[in-house]
Amino acid sequence: MIKLLHTADWQIGKQYGQFDTDEAALLAEARFTVVERLAQLAIAQGVDAVLVAGDVFDAQGVADKTIHRLFNSMAAFSGPWVLIPGNHDAGLVESVWTRAARLNAVPPNAHVCLRPEPLLLPSLGLAVLPAPLTQRHTYNDLTEWFAAARVPPGLFRVGLAHGSVQGILAEDIDSSNPIAAARAEQAALDYLALGDWHGCKQVDARTWYSGTPETDRFRANASGQALIVSLVEPGGLPSVVQHATGQYRWREDTVDLQVPSDIDALLQQLADLTSADVVALNLTGRIDLPGRRRLVDAIGQARGRTRSLAADLSALRFEPTSEDFGALQADGYLGDVIANLRAAQEDAAAESAGVARDALALLAGILDERRAGARAAP
Repeated sequence: MIKLLHTADWQIGKQYGQFDTDEAALLAEARFTVVERLAQLAIAQGVDAVLVAGDVFDAQGVADKTIHRLFNSMAAFSGPWVLIPGNHDAGLVESVWTRAARLNAVPPNAHVCLRPEPLLLPSLGLAVLPAPLTQRHTYNDLTEWFAAARVPPGLFRVGLAHGSVQGILAEDIDSSNPIAAARAEQAALDYLALGDWHGCKQVDARTWYSGTPETDRFRANASGQALIVSLVEPGGLPSVVQHATGQYRWREDTVDLQVPSDIDALLQQLADLTSADVVALNLTGRIDLPGRRRLVDAIGQARGRTRSLAADLSALRFEPTSEDFGALQADGYLGDVIANLRAAQEDAAAESAGVARDALALLAGILDERRAGARAAP
C-alpha cells in the first residue's frame, strides 16, 4: 500500500493587483503558509510522497527570495516531493526552475521533473510518469507517452500532468495543453494527478484535479483543498479523500434590495463576516435614506473585520422619500432645486427623468452627510 498527497496550482508569487496593497500582501503570504499546512498534513496523514501537479510558481520572474521561501515552506515533510512545471512556470530553457537550481534552493527530497521520463522511487514501490510543460501553451497531449512507458513490474504507475481534460472542463478555459479523457485507462495508470483547474474535481475513478490549496478567485469550484490518495495494490482502484487546506473563503454575492426586510437580511449577512472572508458584493434594487445610512455604516464595519470587502453600489437606486427630504430640512434655494428635480424625475416620458433621479439621489446623499457631520461636530 502507498499513500500520496496530491496538490497543484500553488501560484507562489501571485500579485493580487485588484486588491489594496495591504490586502494583496496578506493574500500572497497565504500561498506560502498553505504549503506549510500541506507539509503538516502530509505528516499527519503519514503519506509516502507529495505530488505537485504544476503551476508551483505564478510567473517565471518571481524574486530569488520567493524561490527560497517556497522550498523552505516545504521543509517540515522530509519525504519525497515530486513537482512538475505548469503553464505559469513552464520548464523553458531558462526558467524559474533553472534559476532555482543555480540558487541551490531545491532540497534533495524535492524531485523537479523537467523531462517526460519515469521517476522511479523503488523504496516506495512507486513510478511517477510526469508530463512537464516546456512552454506555456502546447497543442499536443503531453501525456500520450504514458501508455508506452515501461517501468519495473510491481510498482504503482502514477501519472502527473497539468492541462485540460478534453470534454470535461468548462468551455471558457484555455483550450491548449489538452489531456485525453481516458488517459488513465489507456496508460494503465493506478492514479492520474492533475493540475490547472483550480477547483477540486473528479474526472473518473482514477483521475482527479486537486485544485489550488488556497482559493484565489471568486468562483464556486470547491477550491482550497488537497487530496489524500491511498493505493492498496497495483491495478486496484484508489481511495481519494478531500481535505480542506485553505485559509480564506472567497465569495461573490449579488443582492437585490426592494423592501426593508431585504436590508435587514443583508446587514445580518455582513455582520456574520470574519477575517477569513474575501467578499465581492454587488447590490441592485432601490434604497431610501435611512436604509442608505444603515448600509454604508454596515459596509464600513464589515470592511474592518474581513480580509477584503469590495461593494459595488452602482446598480443600486437611491430613492429618498418625501419624509427623507423633510428630515434634511432643505429650504430656500435648495428646497426649490429639490422640488424641481422631484418633479422632473416623475415625468417618465422625459429623457431627463433618469438624470433628475440621479441628481436628486446625489444631492440627498450630500445633504445627509453634511447633516451627520454637523451633529458630530463639538
